[in-house]
Parts: sequence; C-alpha cells; structure tokens
Amino acid sequence: MTNPAQERATRLASLPFQTTEATSAQPVGAFLRSVKEIVAHRELLDLLIRRELKSRYKDSALGFLWSLVRPLTMLVIYFVFIGQILGAARGVPEFAIFVFAGLTLWGLFSEIIAGGTGSIVGNAGLIKKVYLPREIFPLAAVGSAVFNFGVQFVVLLGATIVLGQVPFSADLVYVPVGVIIVLIYGIALALLLSALNVYLRDIQYLVEVFILLFFWASPIVYSWSFVVDAAQRNGYLWLTEIYLWNPITVAMLAFQRGMWTAGSRDSVTGQNPDTGADIIAPAQPWPEDLNLRLFIAAVIGLVLVWIFQRVFSRLQGNFAQEI
Repeated sequence: MTNPAQERATRLASLPFQTTEATSAQPVGAFLRSVKEIVAHRELLDLLIRRELKSRYKDSALGFLWSLVRPLTMLVIYFVFIGQILGAARGVPEFAIFVFAGLTLWGLFSEIIAGGTGSIVGNAGLIKKVYLPREIFPLAAVGSAVFNFGVQFVVLLGATIVLGQVPFSADLVYVPVGVIIVLIYGIALALLLSALNVYLRDIQYLVEVFILLFFWASPIVYSWSFVVDAAQRNGYLWLTEIYLWNPITVAMLAFQRGMWTAGSRDSVTGQNPDTGADIIAPAQPWPEDLNLRLFIAAVIGLVLVWIFQRVFSRLQGNFAQEI
C-alpha cells in the first residue's frame, strides 16, 4: 500500500522550482508589486511610526521637545567654537541661520540612516511572528525622522522671523527640492543597510563612521565659498567638482539657498583698483549648474532606490532565521 504522504512528497519534488518574485525576469514589475504591497499596509506603517515616536520619548517629561535638544546643543557648540572662536562666522553672514539650516537637514539624513540600519534587527520579534512587507520597518524609521525634521524646521522658520531673515523669495523652491533628494537617498540607503545589518552586525558601527565623514564632507558648518577659496588658493579647483559629486552636498546647498537669505544678498567685497568703485558680489557663490546637479542627483537616487529595494527583496528571505 502506497503512503499518501510519500506520494505527495514525490509529486511536489517533480514540480519545477519557482521563486516567489520574478526578480530577474521582471525587476520593474517586482518593484511595483512591492510598492503596492507597502501601500496596502499603509495603516500598519502609520502605527509603526507612532510606536517608534512614542517609545523614543516614553516616560519623559518633555516628550517631543527632546528632539530639539541635540540640534540646539550642536548649534551652540558650532556657533561658539567654530563660528566665533575659530572665526568661521566672519566670512558667513547670519552664521546662526546658516548653521541651523544645515543641522536641520543633516539631522533628517543622519536619523534616517541610523534608524533605518537597525530597523530590521530591532523588530526581530514581530518579523518572526507575522508576515508583512519587511520594507515597512526602514520606512517607519524614515517617517519618524521626517516628524522630527518637521519640528526642527518650525524652529528654523521661527529663528528666521526673529532675526528678520524670513525666506520669502523665488529661491524658496529650493527647500523642498533639497529635502526630497535627502529623502530619496535616505530611503535607498536605509533599505540597503537594514538588510546588510541582518547578516553583518558590524554595519551599524560602520554607519557611524560613514555619517561622521559625510557630515564634514558637506557644507554644514562651513560655507561653499570656503571650499572654492581653498581650492583656488592651492590650485586644486578640480577638487570642487569631486566635492559636488556628493548628493547630500548639492541637497544642502539647495536647502541653504532657500532658507539662508543672507547668502544670496549682494554685498561689497572690495574696490576696483582702477576705478575705485565698489565690487558687488553675492555673499555666497552658488554653483552655476546647481539646478542640473540637483536633477541628476534625483535621477540617480531614484535608480538607487530601485536597485537597493531589489537587493533588499533578495536578502529578506532569511531574515527570520538570521535574527
């Protein structure tokens, strides 16, 4: 008498192997299916964002006000020590607005990367119990970072009003462009790093070094004009091109151009030795091809989101076993 279980096993073994996703044959279609699945679970994503925000400030007296403590502390440190003591503020008009604008946007990027990297490992219990799109966890870290950015941005706007530097000009359109580029690259890296961190826990420590390097490789506590002047003095003007390859740099320049009105205001930089007339120039020499660089950075970032999401999908099959 034939064993039914053995027959079923033999029949299953004869079937061709099929993957759950056509990742190689239809990568675009698989990506779109993942997006639709995330959208279908948007209520769960909202709950995860709320949970992350509540758990971060649980049992604290000040609650969400703590999201301002770190950037304000950094503002004081950089404004006093780098701006005043080291003299960086002498070449940067309205240095406080300039620094706080940079710290606000940088806080969004760094929080997305740091929170996204540990998002899968940090939700190991939930991942092992139920099925849901795993991309939701790094995206929840993005949502939490966006909320904190919103709080800091309101404070930044308040500072511009108090100091009489309200950014009401055509350059204000650069603000959302800079934020969108940071979000694109933040999401891409959060997807990749969260998946890699499951298999190699050293990733979270490498990310800390990465964030530190990118901080000083972006014009946050020093202006773009400092980079141009240093390159011209030393005869390495080509280094400015390499510097602008950093997408966070061009996003930061766009954000500053929109929020830091003193940087676009014309100022007297000297006198013409022949005529004696004043030389008028903008306080901040923005890159001439900034718009093109922003467009290219956005396109490359979207491609990276697609690539890294595909990498995430290939690696997520063993998440439950590895964590």
